[in-house]
Amino acid sequence: MNDNSQTLSCVMIPVSGRQLLLPNVSIAEVVDYASSEAGVGAPDWLAGRLEWRGLNLPVISYDAANGGTLSVPGENRGRIVVLNSITDNNKKLRFMALITQGIPSQVRITEEQIKKMEAENGPADLMLVDVDGETAWIPNLDYLESLANDSMV
Repeated sequence: MNDNSQTLSCVMIPVSGRQLLLPNVSIAEVVDYASSEAGVGAPDWLAGRLEWRGLNLPVISYDAANGGTLSVPGENRGRIVVLNSITDNNKKLRFMALITQGIPSQVRITEEQIKKMEAENGPADLMLVDVDGETAWIPNLDYLESLANDSMV
């Protein structure tokens, strides 16, 4: 890597059968898996709610939000990633939460290391990328945030 390369600190987040790639700055905190029941009549993607720093956050299953099934992590495996809201003027929801199927890991990447791949995207997918031979999905945070906002009504 040459000295002029700029690196971006990112996090690889394991979900069912795939991993997500997000910039480190989009993540507020990673906490142990613990959430309350979603309740009767809740959307399929809503895994429950998380009490975090005095807030009651919707916990999203990326798999279910993408048209798959809700999968709750096994004991001692899963975490919840608390994501910062990406909408500047969103006073209703400043954070949302996402279930993982393992422990997220930090990676540093350069523009040269990442290549867009052709794939059929689900509604929660923005794009599929190859990062040094590993595939990862970049999630559609606008879509996930709209789901979380709808759950706050």
